[in-house]
Amino acid sequence: MSVQNVPKLLSDLSKSGIEIRGQFRPEYAQILTPDAVKFVASLHQQFELTRRELLANRERRQAEISKGKFPDFLPETKKIRESEWKVAPIPADLQDRRVEITGPVSRKMVINALNSGAKVFMADFEDSNSPTWQNNIEGQINLRDAVNGTISFKDPSGKNYTVNPKPATLMVRPRGWHLVEQHLVVKGQPVSGALFDFGLYFFHNAKALIAKGSGPYFYVPKMESHLEARLWASVFAFSEKALGIKHGSIRATALIETILAAFEMDEFLYELRDYSAGLNCGRWDYIFSFIKKFYDHPQFVMPDRVAVDMLQPFMQAYVKLLITTCHRRGIHAMGGMAATIPIKDNKEANDKATEKVYNDKLREVKAGHDGTWVAHPGLIKTAMDVFNQHMKGQNQINVVPKVNVTAAELIAVPNGKPTLAGLKANVDVGLQYVEAWITGNGCVPIHNLMEDLATAEISRVQIQQWMKHHVKTSDGVEINEDLVRKVLDEEVKRLQPLLKRDKSLLQAKEIFETMFFKTKGIGEFMSWAMYPYIVADTPAAKL
Repeated sequence: MSVQNVPKLLSDLSKSGIEIRGQFRPEYAQILTPDAVKFVASLHQQFELTRRELLANRERRQAEISKGKFPDFLPETKKIRESEWKVAPIPADLQDRRVEITGPVSRKMVINALNSGAKVFMADFEDSNSPTWQNNIEGQINLRDAVNGTISFKDPSGKNYTVNPKPATLMVRPRGWHLVEQHLVVKGQPVSGALFDFGLYFFHNAKALIAKGSGPYFYVPKMESHLEARLWASVFAFSEKALGIKHGSIRATALIETILAAFEMDEFLYELRDYSAGLNCGRWDYIFSFIKKFYDHPQFVMPDRVAVDMLQPFMQAYVKLLITTCHRRGIHAMGGMAATIPIKDNKEANDKATEKVYNDKLREVKAGHDGTWVAHPGLIKTAMDVFNQHMKGQNQINVVPKVNVTAAELIAVPNGKPTLAGLKANVDVGLQYVEAWITGNGCVPIHNLMEDLATAEISRVQIQQWMKHHVKTSDGVEINEDLVRKVLDEEVKRLQPLLKRDKSLLQAKEIFETMFFKTKGIGEFMSWAMYPYIVADTPAAKL
């Protein structure tokens, strides 16, 4: 579509009740074609009501938990859990997923990740992406070019980047059901962020991927019920039919990253059985969800974030159940993220960090995982070596551990108390991350860890939980509103000369103050409070 035709496009869309509210740069016409935008609008019209009903279900379930009705395995789906069935056979290019790298959809990142040596690259429109209009549309351009084999990049020094002949298999993670895309409106309603991300990518790339012997592969995040997985299955079926694509061409790995999802793993796989690419241990969001869901109950108070690791009994139970469930159903059980990044100027510290990653990946492969995640190319060799040594085949799906995980084990609370240092660390990481996010960067190196929205959310909800219950630190200091306000002020003052961006740092502080002191309850997602900061100044669609 030529630039000259953009005004006509916007006018024609408007007649159909579709409005693009983001800036329309000339290159965006490649992605925001009339047919692509109308396809996304058709997804909205078909599925928006169900999406809203499922979000309302979340609120009702939270109210039950707050009253003391804790999660358990669903009696109405017992037959699914106890009967024998398998998901659809695994595509050839998803058989071996021993190391996957994840990251946002910026052009250089896409090229480097595809060239990284990892088996899979998960291109992320979700937790490691700040969903500015520019990031989202340029991300779609980058992925379209990657699929077509035309992507390249030249950095300011003149260095050229292109994709190697044998790149990683591409998977894409759209946003969760709870988020919207304010820059595309259909009959007065913003479309779902999940359907926007999925729809544009699928429309432009599904046929090309299939022609190359691959397919449209996804990670689907943040689900709290198998009914939400059923919605994805319905979206997939509708989309394949709309584009005339063979049923089952889409594959999706569901992230088990909410405490409620842990009780419905079989059900998730069953709902997605024609499309399943397994389950993944989304460990950071899982911890965030655990704190959030049990916020009202003092017996669920957590210690410092650093103390809540994968060796905690409730996390081990979650891992065992996921591996057994996936392997019983004939599909991959993917491990979690190594958020560590290489430490360039301190060999001793780097060696210790690498050893920690090695031990984490060793735990995963010995537990039975078929693959793992890393956040940085520098850790691929470490993870790959571990899996190569201990997993000789493409995967270990044929090994089905015999375990019996109970509801009580899944909600067992870690021992320990928070510390004042832990409180300060949460405020520090939270402020730095949110400041970066509202200035367009969703994947932020902080203290030698690659932080994304999930880790910032853990920091946030821990503080709210500690404040609500007036928890005392290990050295006897009560965590209350006065203390949190004091630490916020101190950390902002400390960070100002380091970040040198006063306006956005103060906005980050404002967001935390809203979540901490002005929100009823714990607040579902901090991204709801953050999002207006990246859409407020976006002009209506124009060249």
